[in-house]
Amino acid sequence: MTADTFKEILHRTPFEPFRVAMSSGENYNVMHLEMVLVTARCLILALPDSTRAEGERLAFCSYLHIAQVEILKPSRAA
Repeated sequence: MTADTFKEILHRTPFEPFRVAMSSGENYNVMHLEMVLVTARCLILALPDSTRAEGERLAFCSYLHIAQVEILKPSRAA
């Protein structure tokens, strides 16, 4: 995966939610465009986390460790 790959995914209209699967086995659902920042070396995700005072946590996903990206269908997006 590269920054260009994610820029293409994020510029689709309408936005399509997607899942990022990491080589570690972790998965992150990206439900809104505002959850994502594309940098040269990694994808930064702002994820909901009710256990934190801020209500969110950040995940830094190195492109080298992203194993798969799956577009979520409306029935699977929840």
